[in-house]
Amino acid sequence: MYNLSGNTNDFLTSTKDHYENFPVASFLIPKDYRKDIAIVYWFARTADDIADEGMFDADYRFEKLEHFEKQFIYSLENESENVNFNLLSTIIKKNNLSTNYFIDLISAFKQDITKFRYENYSQVLDYCKRSANPVGRILLELFKVRDENAVKCSDKICTALQLTNFYQDTGIDYKKGRIYYPKDEMKMFSVTEKMFELKENNSNIKALVKYNIDRTQQLFNEGRDIINYLSGRFKYEIKWTISGGEKILSKIVKKDFNVFSYRPVLNKFDYFNLLIKSMFNG
Repeated sequence: MYNLSGNTNDFLTSTKDHYENFPVASFLIPKDYRKDIAIVYWFARTADDIADEGMFDADYRFEKLEHFEKQFIYSLENESENVNFNLLSTIIKKNNLSTNYFIDLISAFKQDITKFRYENYSQVLDYCKRSANPVGRILLELFKVRDENAVKCSDKICTALQLTNFYQDTGIDYKKGRIYYPKDEMKMFSVTEKMFELKENNSNIKALVKYNIDRTQQLFNEGRDIINYLSGRFKYEIKWTISGGEKILSKIVKKDFNVFSYRPVLNKFDYFNLLIKSMFNG
């Protein structure tokens, strides 16, 4: 596990080992908030890594996540042997953060160990509600934004970012045995799992991916009002994050919806270009 007891910048540097579509506590975040965000990221990233430790069997990973959850709950009222949990507990109490959001994150990672197919879009949204939306809500609470409509907008943006990651990682997820495209929609476009296995970029697959990307872009559009509830550098950080998600979608479109042989990522030019646009456009 990462150790945040030292310099926060050391931890943030270690996050480079994990590619992200969004900046993690970048320079745009006021210095006083960076360690708080870093420890929240540590919590989410560590739990996610446990769920994805492919060299261990499912039972072991599930038990390890349950132990992680018990450590977290214990640390809320007691001194933990893990300094990171103590730091997180302090930050939760200082900022009056909702502990249920952290429990929701763990429940989603547990689900990744046991659930590999989704019957419909509602089931996918339920997963996003616990795997992504809590992160946005925690950030809003850290920055003292508790407006109900702001939370709704945040949920749409976070869900859109999670869905974008699914499409970006279609091939990677399939190797892990997971398909996040709803089964009823695969049937609607006459897409079979065999096509995933053979990495067929046929018209059926393209139609399925386009359908999902269009719907996800609509979520970005509907959630964009979150910007109106933010201020200062945090506002630009979130604009930058939204732009990054939309850029990934546009790259998939430009590659003719080929999600098997091409995994879109943001390069340094993309990050810089999106940063400039986020700071000076709109």
